[in-house]
Amino acid sequence: MTKRALKRVAREGAFDAGQFGDDGKVRRLPVGSGWSPLGGHGQEDRDQGYLKTIKPKSEGQKALMEAIDSKNLVMALGPAGTGKTYIAIAKAVEALEAGTVGRIVLSRPAVEAGESLGYLPGDVEDKLAPYLRPLYDALSDRLSMKRVKALIAEGLIEIAPVGYMRGRTLNNAFVVIDEAQNCTYVQLKMLLTRLGWHSTMVVTGDPAQSDLLPTLSGLADISEKLESVGNISVVRLADRDIVRHPLVAEMLSVI
Repeated sequence: MTKRALKRVAREGAFDAGQFGDDGKVRRLPVGSGWSPLGGHGQEDRDQGYLKTIKPKSEGQKALMEAIDSKNLVMALGPAGTGKTYIAIAKAVEALEAGTVGRIVLSRPAVEAGESLGYLPGDVEDKLAPYLRPLYDALSDRLSMKRVKALIAEGLIEIAPVGYMRGRTLNNAFVVIDEAQNCTYVQLKMLLTRLGWHSTMVVTGDPAQSDLLPTLSGLADISEKLESVGNISVVRLADRDIVRHPLVAEMLSVI
């Protein structure tokens, strides 16, 4: 069959089964038959793996989500794998999509996890990228990476290290302070006082996994003091709230 004939067949959908012998190894899929790689169903029947509204998987996560919905300042403390950061960022994205806030501000201390990485190449953003990568991962899980880049370019999502937060007032924003156990008492005091009008702030961290020298982390002290303030919610997650591999909960119970 000539190229012109093949193009006409592909365009018009005409199909002559007699042009192939019984031993033919090539078969053209009929045009307009409704075939889909999804198993014969249209896009409208596709089961989406992405959930627009997340659901709690434990009582601790339920309490955290209810606290974020009702309080302007929430401190989420608990071991690794309890979904502290993910829930906070998911709620931030939800608020931005609903128009409740005008922007998302994510901050994280640029502290190395027990080892020195030395000088990293590139400009300031390149040097900070490894420290802020977990925040990008959580954002890209709720939004497409293309959308995340577009929102960052528009200034609707800002990711910055703790050192760049001093002197700012964060109005009409959803603020997430991640890995707060690596902040000193003075740094946390500075961050908490950045809260402006019509804003929500969620501080996440695990006081038992600080990468600072002993007694330098201020998360435990500040959370204990703020627990007595009625308009602030301090949610303490436990091993039973871990949603990672079951071995994570077992390991944390013995180490």
